Formats: sequence, C-alpha cells, structure tokens
Amino acid sequence: DPTNGFAYSRLPTVGIGRERLYVNQLSQAELDELSNKRPTLTYGQAKQAPPSDFIPAHVAFDKKVFLESQGIELNPPEKMIFDPYTELRKMPMRMYVTPSSFDQLKQFLTFDRQVLRFYAMWDDTENMFGENRPFLIHYYLADDTVEVRELHERNDGRDPFPVLIRRQRLPKSFVDKMKTFPRCVLEISNQEVLEWYTVKDFAVGKPITLLGRSFFIYDCDEFTRQFYHEKFGITDFQLVDVKKKAPEEVPQIIPPYNGYGFLEDSLQNCFSLLPQPPRKNFIKMLENDHKVLRYQVALESPNPEERKRRFILSYFLSTDMISIYEPPVRNSGIIGGKYLGKTKVPKPGSTTDNPVYYEPADLTIGATVEVFGHRFIISDADEYVLNYMESNAESFPATTLQSLRDHFAPRRTAVQAAESQSAAGTGRQELEELVRQVQEQLKHHNYLSNSSMREAFLHHDKDGSGFLNKAEFFALCNRFNLPVSDALVNKLISLCSHGENQISYHDFIRAFSC
Repeated sequence: DPTNGFAYSRLPTVGIGRERLYVNQLSQAELDELSNKRPTLTYGQAKQAPPSDFIPAHVAFDKKVFLESQGIELNPPEKMIFDPYTELRKMPMRMYVTPSSFDQLKQFLTFDRQVLRFYAMWDDTENMFGENRPFLIHYYLADDTVEVRELHERNDGRDPFPVLIRRQRLPKSFVDKMKTFPRCVLEISNQEVLEWYTVKDFAVGKPITLLGRSFFIYDCDEFTRQFYHEKFGITDFQLVDVKKKAPEEVPQIIPPYNGYGFLEDSLQNCFSLLPQPPRKNFIKMLENDHKVLRYQVALESPNPEERKRRFILSYFLSTDMISIYEPPVRNSGIIGGKYLGKTKVPKPGSTTDNPVYYEPADLTIGATVEVFGHRFIISDADEYVLNYMESNAESFPATTLQSLRDHFAPRRTAVQAAESQSAAGTGRQELEELVRQVQEQLKHHNYLSNSSMREAFLHHDKDGSGFLNKAEFFALCNRFNLPVSDALVNKLISLCSHGENQISYHDFIRAFSC
C-alpha cells in the first residue's frame, strides 16, 4: 500500500455534468516557449539559454584573441621543456617485491591457535655463575613465530619473569652485508634476513641456536608428535634424559679422636659447621634421676704408696657417666678431692667408630676398671648397689648379682647378729630411742654431719663384718671430732659394743647422720 496506512487528499477529476476537469495544464503557447529553453541545472529553477552571439568572458578577454582582433599576428606556440619528475609521476609505480603465491590468510585460518611445544634446556655452565635451566619453546603455526618461556620451580630464587624471548619471527641466517652492519641499531626485515626459522628446524634430541643462545630440545608434547608424524612422517621421538646426575658420594673420613670432650659431642663438628648437641634419652634421664651406684676402688700401681689410696667410683644411671672421688686422708701427703669428672669411660679395645662404654654389669667385686690408662680394682660397693640390682635382676647378669651377694653376705650376717644381740640385751626400742636422743642433742648444738664419715668406717672395715676394734673406732671418732665424752654417746657406744674389743659402727653412724 503506497499510503502505508495513511489517507491522502484526492482532487476531483469530474465536474458538473460528468465533464472532465483539466487542472494545472499548460497551454500550447506555454509548451512552445518551454521547448526553446535549454536547462543548465539538473535541480533547481530552469535558466534561459544564452543568445547565439554570446561570447564567454575567458574567451573575450583572451590575449591571443584580442591581439588577432587587432590585426597582430602571433608566432606559433612552442613545446614545453621536458620534466623528468613529471614524466616519472605519469608512469605506473614499480613493484620491488615479487608477488608471492603463498596465501598467508589461508595459513592463518588453517593453523590458528595451533602451537607446537618443545621442552629445552639452556646450558650456561661455561660462563661464571651459569647453570642448566629449563625452558619452553612455542612455535606458532599461524604466523611462524617463536616464543621462549622459562620454567620456574618452587624456591628457585628467581624473579617471576617467564618470557625470555617474546613472540616474534626469529632469523636463522643473514645476508653477507649483515656481517659488518651494527646489529644493535638494526631493525630486522626481510631484506636483511636470508632465511627464517621454520618447523623443519626444530627436532627432538638436537640443539638449536635462538638469538645467540643454544637450546637443547629433549622432548615435546603429544600434539607436536602428531603434527610431525602427519606432516613429515617422523615417528622417532626419543625422550632425552637431561636430569643432572647425582655426584659420586665421597666417603666421609672421620678424623681420629683427639681426646677432648665427649666422643659423640666432638663427632658433631665433623658433620656440620654449626654442630648440634647429640640427642639425649630424656625418658632414661627422668626414670634414673638421682640414682647413683657407688663403689670403693683401689689404684693398681707398682708403687706401694699408690696402692694404699682409696677412691669412690660413682656410676650415674641417668647418663651412664662415671666420676671418681678420692676422700682426703690426714697426714697422707696426698690432696684428696675430685679425681675424675663426670664422663663416659670406654672399655679397653673399643674404637672411635664403635665405642663401647662401661655399664653396671661390668662393675663386679674384684673387677678391674681401666680409666684412661689408669687401672682401678673394685674392692667394695654401697649396699644400695645390691638393693638396686636385686630390684632389677632381669637387667643384670647373674654373675654380677651373685658376686655382690657373696660380698655382702658376711656383713649382713654380722648385722643380723648385732641386731639380735642388742634386742636380747636392751631391746631394739631402747637403741632407737637412744639414737633419737643423740640426734636431737646434736641438732641442739648445731652439729654438722660429715658425708665422708661412713666411707671412712667402711674403709677400715677390711673384712666387711660391720665391726671395728676399739682402737680404730676411737681413732676415727677423734678424726671426725665426735663427742665421745658425752654421757649419751658413751651409752650408745656401750649398746653397740660386741664383746670386749668389738664395736658395731652401723647404728653408731646412723645417730650422727642427722
């Protein structure tokens, strides 16, 4: 519908009497007048044609026409001088590049988003601080460009800049004039490059030089294998092992022990520049804390004066260390005190590679203990040693336990006899009451007990019977300044007496151990 849904006005075509109406029609005279006019414009109001004798202004004022109208003859016109530039502009432009039959658009549409991936290594170990680093080489089939990216490992100490060579076409060889042209200011184009890198230049197991760096291609992905198989028929893609071989293990030679410090502690200096203390058995230390086995030992020496010296050997169960103490003896000419500090004592014949130390099972009555070149003979032990070994009989050999039992058998028999005799005479209760009274009196007078008094009495008891004669007994009492003149002490001595010349010193010493 030309009205497009809108109404438009219609003029009447028939008048009164059904006669045709002529509206806006030109007469014949008007038509003839219009036929003589020649329009000059396509649009706009029509203009009347100029008269026949009309001469345009550019012709009327032409110099040549004017001179000829005045009767002056002019020479014929001369030709213009030849201009090479103008003639060159009139010629078509010359094409310096031979048109290629290769369709780059078809290549882009065919291989768009198809990338060959190669795994390569850059060996820069020849230079100072150089190393062997892994890289990824991407070859874009759409435009034959190459990109090299670095593979970062965790904690490799390098900044996160993965791109080594940005995506670009890489030249393989240049023309001869490139040998002297400064490359630092050269913008590489097709005129300077003789050959570009293509797909044929990349192969697994072969090196390739990209912008002066030599990369060794050792593997590729599955898409790359399939592409080379379909394009070139290559099926041999052997993975090259480029992992750095572990260096040969150099055997560590431990230097000989120089005798300073503990063997385990000194050995840590051979393993690290910052040695750590050796590990300790804390469970054993907590279970055996303050548990000490004490033995009386004598020095084995050809000198008779040395053989008279007596020592107290202490074995600490928490750390398996041994210390030796010499009780001072008046007028002996030898200064007593610490003879050996706490340390582990190796057995004779043990080496630094496999050290073997003394244990409680090795300390039997009559055994010889060699301590750093000095030989000691065990002559006596504390009664706590026997009680401890009997309570842990499964941890000690039977021979060690039996030797202690045989050694303490006469002493225990004598103690039992003394106890039975004292119980038959005055009774055990009277003795205990007297011991308590002596201890209270000593505390009232601020008496300080001597820890070496018991060891001195044991030292003079050669047979271990628990009895001493009166001369030795009173000599020891004078040595330790015991108040033997006191009435309670005299009564205690009388209760501890056995026979005419023997005195049991166990209960007596117990009274002074306050």
